[in-house]
Amino acid sequence: MLVILGYLIVLASVFGGFALAGGHLSALLQPIELLMIGGAAAGAFLVGNTGKAIKATLKSLPSVLKGTKYSKAVYMDLMALLYDILAKVRKEGLMTIEDDVENPAQSPVFARYPRVVADHHVLEFMTDYLRLMVGGNLNAFEIENLMDNEIGTHHQEGELPIHSIAKLGDAMPAFGIVAAVMGVVHTMASVGLPPAELGLLIAHALVGTFLGILLAYGFVGPLASLLEQKLGESTKMLECIKVTLLASLNGYSPALAVEFGRKVLYSSERPSFLELERHVKQKK
Repeated sequence: MLVILGYLIVLASVFGGFALAGGHLSALLQPIELLMIGGAAAGAFLVGNTGKAIKATLKSLPSVLKGTKYSKAVYMDLMALLYDILAKVRKEGLMTIEDDVENPAQSPVFARYPRVVADHHVLEFMTDYLRLMVGGNLNAFEIENLMDNEIGTHHQEGELPIHSIAKLGDAMPAFGIVAAVMGVVHTMASVGLPPAELGLLIAHALVGTFLGILLAYGFVGPLASLLEQKLGESTKMLECIKVTLLASLNGYSPALAVEFGRKVLYSSERPSFLELERHVKQKK
C-alpha cells in the first residue's frame, strides 16, 4: 500500500508541478519513448541475469505491494515457541521433541503458533537445527558455523533480485538518453520543417531523458531499497533462532536463552522482558 501511495506522490509532484508551471501535460505523453526505454530495459535485464536471478526477481516483485509480515507479534510468537520447545527439552529430555521436529504440522507445540509455522523458511531452519541437536553429535561451535553458512546463503539468494533491480534502475537514465538521442536524430533529419514543428520534435526527444530519470529514481530504484529492507527483516528471524538455540546448547535455561534471542531483534519490534514473559504464559 505504501508503494502505491509513494508512486502516486511522485506522479502528483512531478506532473502536478509541471502543470502548475504552465506546461502542457499532453507534450509528455510519448508512448514511443516509453517503448524504447522499456523495451531496452527489458532486453538488458534478460541479457544481464541468469534464469535463476530472473525467476527470483519476478517472484519477489509481488511482495513489495505487501506490508511486512515480521511484526512484533510474530517475533513474540517465535520466541514463545522456542521457549516451549526448550522448556520441554529441559523437563523431559532432548528425545521428547523428536516427533515435534519431524512432524511440525501435527505437533501440538507448533500448532499453538500458526504465524510462525506459516513461514516455511523459518520453520525449516528451526526444525533442521533442532533435529541436529536431537540426533547429531555436533557441538555448539560446529552448529554455529553451520548456521552462519546457511544464513549467509539465505542472504546471498535474497540479494539476487535486489542487485538485478538496482542495476536496472541505474541503467534507466542511460536508456532515456538513448531515446532522446533517437529523437534528436529524427529532428535533425527533419530540418526542412518550420521552426515551430522542429521545436515540438526537440521537446518530444527531451521527454526520453525525463522519463528515464523519473523511472530510475522515482520507480525502479526505490524497489531495490525496499527489497533490501525486507531481506534484513527475514534474516533477523533466523538470527533470533540461531542465538536462542546456541544459548541453550551452551547450558542456559530456556528463559535466558530466549532473552538472548530477544536482544538481537530490532528495537522497533523488540518486546520488553515483561511483555514477552506475559505472552509466553498466555500461550501455555
